[in-house]
Amino acid sequence: MSKNAFFEGVRDGIPIALGYFAVAFSLGIAAQTAGLTAFQGFIASFFNVASAGEYALFKSIQSGVSYLEVAIITFIVNARYMLMSCALSQKINQQTNIIHRFFVAFGITDEIFGISIGRRGSLEPFYNYGAIAISVPLWSIGTSLGIIAGNILPANIVSALSIALYGMFLAIIIPAAKKYLIIKIAIIISFLTSYIFSILPHVKELAEGTRTIILTILISALLAFFKPVKDVNGNKESN
Repeated sequence: MSKNAFFEGVRDGIPIALGYFAVAFSLGIAAQTAGLTAFQGFIASFFNVASAGEYALFKSIQSGVSYLEVAIITFIVNARYMLMSCALSQKINQQTNIIHRFFVAFGITDEIFGISIGRRGSLEPFYNYGAIAISVPLWSIGTSLGIIAGNILPANIVSALSIALYGMFLAIIIPAAKKYLIIKIAIIISFLTSYIFSILPHVKELAEGTRTIILTILISALLAFFKPVKDVNGNKESN
């Protein structure tokens, strides 16, 4: 049963892995700009497995911020995975031990969460292992190859390839902005305040990572207070 679940996870993870490889290649360009080697990029991607989190990590390294700032901004950007872990914990058999739960949580990404939460019945950890086994290595290898390409290719081509990463972020936020007005408002506010912070006296002297941390916490807190998410019954949720 575990063997079947594993190969089902591999099967469902193949499309995810192919997409990861392309995105990670662009991340590798950002990592190369930050001064990481191919091996360092592989390790960073293997233990992070998060496009937005890694981009924030690489930009923080490039800006030369402190280790504490790197840790905080990576934690904030990746905080959504804790919510995904809580959701998946309801699908895992209660008898599943802590070791399996740990490794399932380690491999949660937006896409792996999607195929896991949509799977019928109880979630078999080996299903996630199969998806992780095919997708995470390609993600990590893609980052390494992007760094290698960034070291070999001319600067103008590297600059052009780096734009692909911004295209990925636009692909993430535009569909959600079209569907939800509050997300559109959040995006506009984020752009405006980020620009304002970059020109304000004293504030502009802060490290880029520090400004990002402040804006992320401030904007998300304000929107959560004034426009809280409602549950299926239309009531305001406490979280």
